[in-house]
Amino acid sequence: MNTSFNERQNHYAKVMQSYLTSLPEEKRLHLKGSGTDSLAAWFLGPRAENQELFKELIEKAVDANIEDRISIYDDPPYVTEARKGPDYDSAVLKMKREYEKLLTQLRGNVPFFSYRYQAHMNWDLTMPGMAGYFAAMLYNQNNVALEASPVTSQLEKLVGDDLCIMLGYTVSESAPTRAWGHITCDGSVANLEALWASRNLKYYPVSVKAALMKEESLKDAEHITVEKCSGESAELISLTLWELLNLKVDTILSLPDRIQNMIPKSADYTAAVEPYLLQTMGFEDFRNYIPGVPSPALLGPATKHYSWPKNAALAGIGRQNFIDVEIDENARMDVTSLRKKLDERLAEKAPVLTVVAVLGSTEESAVDPLKEIVSIRDEYNKKGMNFVIHVDGAWGGYFASTLRGTAVKENNAAGSALQETPVLDMSDYVKEQYGAIPYADSVTIDPHKSGYVPYPAGGLCYRNASMRYLVAFLAPEVYHGSEVDANMGLFGVEGSKPGAAAAGVYLSHRIIRPDKTGYGKILGQALFNSKRFYAAVVTMALNRNDFIVVPVQQIPAEKQGGTAEEIDRQLRQIKELIVDRENNDIIADEQAMNLLKQLGSDQIIITYGLNFKINGQLNTDPDKANQFMQDIFEKLSFEPGANKLPELIVTTSQFDADEYGKPFLTTYMKRMGLNTGTLPTMKFISSTTMCPWLTATAEGNFIPTLTKAFCKAIDEVLAAITN
Repeated sequence: MNTSFNERQNHYAKVMQSYLTSLPEEKRLHLKGSGTDSLAAWFLGPRAENQELFKELIEKAVDANIEDRISIYDDPPYVTEARKGPDYDSAVLKMKREYEKLLTQLRGNVPFFSYRYQAHMNWDLTMPGMAGYFAAMLYNQNNVALEASPVTSQLEKLVGDDLCIMLGYTVSESAPTRAWGHITCDGSVANLEALWASRNLKYYPVSVKAALMKEESLKDAEHITVEKCSGESAELISLTLWELLNLKVDTILSLPDRIQNMIPKSADYTAAVEPYLLQTMGFEDFRNYIPGVPSPALLGPATKHYSWPKNAALAGIGRQNFIDVEIDENARMDVTSLRKKLDERLAEKAPVLTVVAVLGSTEESAVDPLKEIVSIRDEYNKKGMNFVIHVDGAWGGYFASTLRGTAVKENNAAGSALQETPVLDMSDYVKEQYGAIPYADSVTIDPHKSGYVPYPAGGLCYRNASMRYLVAFLAPEVYHGSEVDANMGLFGVEGSKPGAAAAGVYLSHRIIRPDKTGYGKILGQALFNSKRFYAAVVTMALNRNDFIVVPVQQIPAEKQGGTAEEIDRQLRQIKELIVDRENNDIIADEQAMNLLKQLGSDQIIITYGLNFKINGQLNTDPDKANQFMQDIFEKLSFEPGANKLPELIVTTSQFDADEYGKPFLTTYMKRMGLNTGTLPTMKFISSTTMCPWLTATAEGNFIPTLTKAFCKAIDEVLAAITN
């Protein structure tokens, strides 16, 4: 025997712990890179250009796993030549045959890697992300506890720190408040955990007061004082129910340590409080024990992800208690509406658990005014109301990488004929909102979206690491030792989850830094390409009299209330300065770049409506406009089993007056030229441009190929209408 199992496991754990502790706390995974790696080396490529490199990486993973199987023990083999008879050969033949069938079936998958895929939030995966996932998958590690995953649990801990740093949180052990993050299976589960934690947090002081007044072991802490959200100090047991329900997050999270330090060392604070927790009792018994406990609510924009009402139901809060805040014409949360909703709750003395700010809605790529939401919380603190602020950055979280570190320019040959793709900054407004993330209490962020790594890899980060203990459940049979931070199964909704997911994110981050040298470069180039695609789409109807394009994200002239002539003039300027040119010419033209930066959405999803004309007359029927868009979508959507793939793939969704608000929908319909006597659910077309190469292929800008396919589909639908 070469190495015992326990020795091998201990060796892995020591190596990872040594590596972890050797890094400066503020850097963790943030090792300084050279900044000269080409983006072209990070992906397999639309034509599998990096196939030999990728094969080498995957083969190394297989070889390493085989070497482990051979070297760890000297146990006798089972699969000997004597066993390789007819039955063995038959089993092998069947496995190969069924595997070939599966590979053939998989060829019917959506071609996310293609330039032509401009639909959902999917694109190609990074090679390190795939290689890391594949390598760890071979070991089938379960990141429920260190005992089951001594390597990948430590990797998840590192990834959690890395995500926190990218978002602007601090992971320094010496900081007053240390952040903490972990991997979940997706953003929906991360949102559920954040809601679960904020629910438990809201009612925690009520439970503590009950325990202080009942438990003899806590008598020495009975007169502990706390700061109310309005700023005054008072004894916790003297606070009213409303005051208890509106303490600040850090005030609440400091209570366990403060009280434990006030009572005898032999007393167990956690055990004393446990019976009084909402987490323990459930809402019905909690209300019976503490009469007058009001129902909580969540507030979030109409653009919220569908998981929020679902999670409100799962958490026992009730779907109806997720209250929609209206949005403005840019699909961002309307702060006037937010204040109105908060005032209503304040007047009723009804607690607000959480205000959800979306940083990158999944249909419009809209970024809510987080900075102002933080200011509003400060404003309402003075009125005696406090709430958790959660950022749903499942889609948009990785855009924070564009703000971190220092960009390093590629070493391109002077006079090269290759087209460049510049790294475009987010707008000043959007950057301002990302700068406010450190003031939010929790953030959902999905590496498997704009982190370009394999599913399942969602994520949740807490500004204050102590918040995770509000959802911690200890199972003695799987958790041992003192490595609480890396025992990921202690916290959150999931139990078993693949260590491969953490390894995929870890390796991708090690190669592609979550700053301006890596992910910031990818997303900055994708942003440039998204705006170029937007420019091409909104000018498709120029010089035509049979359809119109109405972008939800208006061009500057329309935003400024320009006349029809001024809007048309700017559309022609967009076509001349941006649409009809190659990247290098645009980059060299300051006027073109300034105009480009004003176009499109807050990020890289664009939405637009289409309506048709007959004999030059614009259709006014909403139902016919919806059908027009549906027919176009069907020609430009992926259909499993189809003999021919579409030349462009987009997606569709809809605006509903009850969710988005009547003002938003009415404005959209009027811009489409539609009757607004009734407000039906209205369709729109949506495109997501995650490809950083779209406008700088070996043959230059690929967008004209896409808009040609778009116009072809429109022409075919128009022909069916007029015939």
